[in-house]
Amino acid sequence: MPKETRTGLYQGVIEKDDNGNYFCGPYLLDYQIVEAYFKLGDRVSIKTIIKNTSRKSVEAYPQKSVKFSYATEEHDND
Repeated sequence: MPKETRTGLYQGVIEKDDNGNYFCGPYLLDYQIVEAYFKLGDRVSIKTIIKNTSRKSVEAYPQKSVKFSYATEEHDND
């Protein structure tokens, strides 16, 4: 598991794969949350990690996050 920071469990940049999945590092991000509040390249801090139950993406992303927010620049973990 990634090193925990004061602002969350993991920090990184939102990316999108060839299948249209949004992810940050090894974690799948909730599609609807990203579409509503974020954009590609935003730096986020993941607050919780749960098991990915989607048959379509579980092999590529065994874990996902539905709780993440904009990351502060002072905690750079990349």
